[in-house]
Amino acid sequence: MEKISFTHKETGKTVDFYVLEETRLNGVDYILVTDSQEDDGEALILKDLSSDGDSEALYEIVEDDRELESVMGIFEQLLDDVDLTL
Repeated sequence: MEKISFTHKETGKTVDFYVLEETRLNGVDYILVTDSQEDDGEALILKDLSSDGDSEALYEIVEDDRELESVMGIFEQLLDDVDLTL
């Protein structure tokens, strides 16, 4: 499981997440991350907002219910042994 660090744009605080899976839907990249390597971690779906040529990636948490359900369905298929709940 790959560990990545995110820095909050406004506070400068760094948070580590572990990437469970990644996918692309309608030309947009998404990653499924968790805050723990253990089975009981909290998971988030992040949407890549960065542009081509950006030196660093820019992600935001997916909060739109329709978008979240669509992407979560894909991750559930990719990770058939993982139970994802909203």
